[in-house]
Amino acid sequence: MITEEEKDFAEKIDEQDGGEHSVDSSADGRKILPRINFRVFLFCALGLMFGIFLYAKIRFGGLNVSDFLFIAFFLFFAALSFAKKRLITMLACILFFACTGALSIHLYTQNYLSGAESGEYDVTGVVDTVSAGNGYATAELSSLTFDGRRTGGKMQVRLLAREVRFGEVLSFRANITRKVLPSGDFYANYCFEKDIRYFASVSAVKTVGLTGNPFLRLKSAVYETLHENLGRDEADLSFGLLTGDTRGMDGSLKEAVQKGGIAHLFAVSGLHIGILFAAVALSCKPLGKYSFVPAFAAAILYVAFCGFSVSSVRAAIMCGILGANRLIGRKTDLLQSLSLAAICILLIMPAQWLSAGFRLSFAAVSGLALFSGTFARGFDRLRLPSFLSGYLGANLSVQLVTFPILIECFGYFSVWGFLLNFFLIPLMPVLFPLLLADILLALAIPPWAAFFLAIPNGIVSLLPYLFAAADFSFVLTGFSLGAGGIVWFTGAVALSERFRLGRILRAVAAGLLCCMFAVCLLVENVVFSGCKIVTESGSSGAALVRTDKVAVLIIGGDISHSACEAFLACSYGGTLDAVVVLSDDELDGINVGAFLPAKRVHARDEIATGLQKTEVVFGETFSCGELTFRYESRKKLTMAAEGRIVEFDFSDGSALGADLFVGKGRGGLKYFLKDGKINAI
Repeated sequence: MITEEEKDFAEKIDEQDGGEHSVDSSADGRKILPRINFRVFLFCALGLMFGIFLYAKIRFGGLNVSDFLFIAFFLFFAALSFAKKRLITMLACILFFACTGALSIHLYTQNYLSGAESGEYDVTGVVDTVSAGNGYATAELSSLTFDGRRTGGKMQVRLLAREVRFGEVLSFRANITRKVLPSGDFYANYCFEKDIRYFASVSAVKTVGLTGNPFLRLKSAVYETLHENLGRDEADLSFGLLTGDTRGMDGSLKEAVQKGGIAHLFAVSGLHIGILFAAVALSCKPLGKYSFVPAFAAAILYVAFCGFSVSSVRAAIMCGILGANRLIGRKTDLLQSLSLAAICILLIMPAQWLSAGFRLSFAAVSGLALFSGTFARGFDRLRLPSFLSGYLGANLSVQLVTFPILIECFGYFSVWGFLLNFFLIPLMPVLFPLLLADILLALAIPPWAAFFLAIPNGIVSLLPYLFAAADFSFVLTGFSLGAGGIVWFTGAVALSERFRLGRILRAVAAGLLCCMFAVCLLVENVVFSGCKIVTESGSSGAALVRTDKVAVLIIGGDISHSACEAFLACSYGGTLDAVVVLSDDELDGINVGAFLPAKRVHARDEIATGLQKTEVVFGETFSCGELTFRYESRKKLTMAAEGRIVEFDFSDGSALGADLFVGKGRGGLKYFLKDGKINAI
């Protein structure tokens, strides 16, 4: 039962939200609040996201029973909360928008598959983004033409020993290959949601002009001004703060920022848009309630400058809703405005559901709506100042809800994020407007650029010193949540203050969900019996083979050390018993394996490596625990396990007739061999 105290508290929450209520009365006239408020936009957004999610799981990856846990949990308690008419309305909204979501992502997929086929073409395109490293530049091109004919989509092109700028129109002849549909791989998902359909590697290009897009030209001017007047690290950090583009950032610094849990400061998000919106609205205060109009216009222009990143679009929409509600004298419901932003974005760009940016951005705001009040009141009980309680509550709420997304998308969760964000976020309302104003002055008066940028340069330069002085590389990594991610989010909703459960029911739900989460982690990461095989998806080849006693990583020769680390971050955190190299160029593979946490490296033909600390074992056959391996060639390996023969071939070759064939680019599949049976999971 819900107590009177809980009812009063729930009513206060609803008053603060300004949302629609669904309140019934008992026989004695007392109000009976439902478990969930009747928020139409929330139901529509959930339906839309579930339709896209369901289509993507069926089309791009395996569908599991656990995928229905969250929506089933929500619908069950919604059915208990609403009267018949509202229940029918809710179900109709969810069903209609689920179908709309599935249709929109289907049409997007068909459009993604259209366009030019692989082959050799004369290409022109406009540089949208560019990054440099290892002697080449990687650019993303839009406004493409192949042999003079316009084609949709974008291209990712590798330019050998050639520097390019934002907004340049490039021309070259190259052999073009098509990108494949996403298959559970982060990079493939990135290409899909960015509409990158083509790939090429060229050594000679010509710049034939500049784009007419004023935002790209402004972005290029900002980049050049920062790099002419600041040090490289400071310029890259400042450019990331202003545009959300961190591709040019030094690899070690970028990794430190990510593992420190402050990467969101360099991805234009609600924090940046909110600061800009508030600053412009404050400066236009004489306009009264209409001050939001120039503030919203400034936010839209800035979003366009940043290339309409999903987090910036979400923030701009929510700022517009906030301003409009203030204009008509209505309170803003955070969940309703967040849901409306999701609907607007996904109806236009349905593939954004697959992007980490979309999930992190919306999860962060959802965390604020679900938990910030609860945590703030908890800190209040420690007799902390109210502003500090609210700040800590908001910080902890975001960390809590983004945890499973970071683990699944990037393979790690920063244990330093709460601490670093506590100290750095308060600097943003000062640093960001200052940097934005100074770069505009620097562009307007170039001779004084260094003077205008001196103060923000001094502040930004503290960050590299911070990461040089302290090691923030320790993170939670080496495991996968699997179905535990769904359980986590279900628990977040069920145990939040927006979902009204009685104390007994809340305690039971918490205990049950904790047990389910623990079971999911064990099933996903611990092998008690049999043989588990996890394959890496993408252009490179890798497979992790595990039993209850051994762990063996099999890699193709073209895989990089960073790709191996990323694969292990999402699948295994212990010491490997062996790394097995499959490649004609064994030395490259051995060098990769030597820097992985492995006891030894296996290769087929003996060669000189020069390695002293790493044990390298050569031979056509070898064993690890109960697993027996045999090289059929440098590129083919067979393994005997559970009475079955498994073949590994990362050269796109044909199978030899083994019981199970593992190649590259298969979509991150998982196989489980037990009692002589092979199951795909």
